Amino acid sequence: MFNYTGKKIVVTGGGSGIGRAISLKFAQQGAEVHIIDLDTTSSRNTIEEVQAIQHNSKLHFVDITDLSAIQDLAKSIETVDILVNNAGVAQIGNLENTKSEDFQRIFDVNVKGAFHCMQAFIGGMLEKKAGVIINMASIAASVGIPDRFGYSMTKGAIKSMTQSVAKDYLHAGIRCNSISPARVHTPFVDGFIAKNYPNNQEEMFQKLSATQPIGRMAKPEEIATLALYLCSDEASFITGCDYPIDGGFLYLNN
Repeated sequence: MFNYTGKKIVVTGGGSGIGRAISLKFAQQGAEVHIIDLDTTSSRNTIEEVQAIQHNSKLHFVDITDLSAIQDLAKSIETVDILVNNAGVAQIGNLENTKSEDFQRIFDVNVKGAFHCMQAFIGGMLEKKAGVIINMASIAASVGIPDRFGYSMTKGAIKSMTQSVAKDYLHAGIRCNSISPARVHTPFVDGFIAKNYPNNQEEMFQKLSATQPIGRMAKPEEIATLALYLCSDEASFITGCDYPIDGGFLYLNN
């Protein structure tokens, strides 16, 4: 089960956090992994780990907000079997204190970035009459989260785009689903806590963990395992769905 030998996968934001876990998980199952990310120590370390498992894998420094750059990359990689739109940025603020330029920035990265990648890579999938797209949404697409106005907007868009793509390409052999995590323990979370709560980091970590009824944050590897299943031949009957992986956040919080 879950054999990806001979498959090509593109993972945006694959150099750290959830993206890193997805890149490693698919490489372990035989996939040739193409990471799209910024030039950081984390992304370089991740590709070294991935290449130690699957030597044909590559790291591409491309800005997903640049459509022409993404299109050029898609041509160079040629046909891919799986696209995981994981790259994204966060933003804190409500309606009143969200600046217009910050709203535009998070839209450009989280929404237009995913749009650019889907548009660039779907042509190859259409030629093969096969392909899988996974978009990383969030529980913020389904329930109100305090001070996440702009972020919630982008994840709602991701969820809707997923359903639209799944419908439009239903009979073209292309499946499209989204994953909606609650809080996941990544370096981003640690950095956020350290920056905003330097004097009570442990207390805030416990508080954020407790918002999931299960009592902890998700591990990146748990999100990656769900992605591994949804992209597999074993999940060939699944398309147009959003999958919360949230420790009971959506339905068990009272």
